[in-house]
Amino acid sequence: MSFHSTAAQLVTTLAAEGEEHGGNHESLSPYLTGGAALFILLLLLWITTRFNRDR
Repeated sequence: MSFHSTAAQLVTTLAAEGEEHGGNHESLSPYLTGGAALFILLLLLWITTRFNRDR
């Protein structure tokens, strides 16, 4: 088996599994994920501004 045929078989297998499940995970809420990302970014911004005070 060559690298090309192995890669083609892997892509075909993964594509078939993606069609079966739709590609979305049921337990991931986009609002929760976005809210957590926003909170983390705001926390990092706050930490950065605390360390960047003019003396």
